[in-house]
Amino acid sequence: MTVQPIAVETEHDARIAALRTWLAGHRADVFVAVSPESVYYLTGLDHLGYFAFTALLVPAGPGAPVVVTRAMERPTVSVQLPGLRHVAFADGTDPAVAMATALAELVPPGGVIAVEDDAMFFPPSIRTRLPAALAGRGWLDGSGVLSTLRATKTPSEIAFIRRAAAVSDTAMGAALATVAPGVPERVVAAAVHHAMFTAGGQQPGFSPLIRPLSMLDQEHVSWGDRVLDGGLFVELSGCVHRYHAPLSRTVYLGEPPPSAVEAHAVANAGLTAALDALRPGVTAGEVYAAWRRAVAGSRVASWPSRHHCGYLVGIGFPPSWVGGGEVLGIRPDSDVEIVAGMTFHLMSWVTEPAGHVISDTALVTATGAELLTTTTRELIRCG
Repeated sequence: MTVQPIAVETEHDARIAALRTWLAGHRADVFVAVSPESVYYLTGLDHLGYFAFTALLVPAGPGAPVVVTRAMERPTVSVQLPGLRHVAFADGTDPAVAMATALAELVPPGGVIAVEDDAMFFPPSIRTRLPAALAGRGWLDGSGVLSTLRATKTPSEIAFIRRAAAVSDTAMGAALATVAPGVPERVVAAAVHHAMFTAGGQQPGFSPLIRPLSMLDQEHVSWGDRVLDGGLFVELSGCVHRYHAPLSRTVYLGEPPPSAVEAHAVANAGLTAALDALRPGVTAGEVYAAWRRAVAGSRVASWPSRHHCGYLVGIGFPPSWVGGGEVLGIRPDSDVEIVAGMTFHLMSWVTEPAGHVISDTALVTATGAELLTTTTRELIRCG
């Protein structure tokens, strides 16, 4: 599939304008974005070269943003970002020098530099050397600014997430068609990837999670040569124009035990309760409380609490489909307000009377929420 920019230039311009409004309100001269999700959100740069240091410098004034990358990325930048100035550093040279030089041209002494400090792709070896090279400038932590702007999706972004949800359903269907006793996990993974890409998806930010139910609590373990027996957990996400729509299902090989049947009913009730509570104006903590009440039933004191029952999703680059190391979760007592246009991976994970997980991607609408992934929520038996 040929990857095109996510939207017309006017949408990127609107995003940069919103960031410049924030800069003006904080009397800062430039914003430094370093996460691939933030750079993509503001410009549409879609590549994997961010494994080497990459930064986008957005001046508060009307000048064009500046992108700082490894020199090897010059052809990519020239094609995808023809209107931006490109500052490149050669292999074997210090990226901090190129970064400081570009910032010095944009920010005079006495000016203020806002930085996406919490991004996992901002090496401390570079970040800690910048103040000495830019003496006389102030520094402002701009962490969270762009993730807040990205939280509410535009109609074009929602269209991509809907397409990603369709890819997710197709990939899950391929997984369920492949699952059988004696089949290795890697065979299921191969079927999932083939289905994703032939359905029009890109490489997702996170590899599909496929593991036996005996390892359910090992949440991010890699799939491998383990042979399926008894049951398994599958979590995956389609990706379209870097937008994701995850879902997960718990699958049984043969007839599940009564405890699994009960756990499935409880997890399903939790997902329904969270979906019913997810609407504009409520807090994430209220959504979590609705999920908790549904899964606890009459045994509130004995059922363990989970750290969340969902999290915000959208743009994602490897190694994550959540847009970085930190993500807005539907957590206990969270006072984050839910607004229309947010998309969440709703996850109902229970551990009693057995481990069972069901999850889907949900879009917050003007009046409530809509599930975008449609794979069956009935108890799944294969093989």
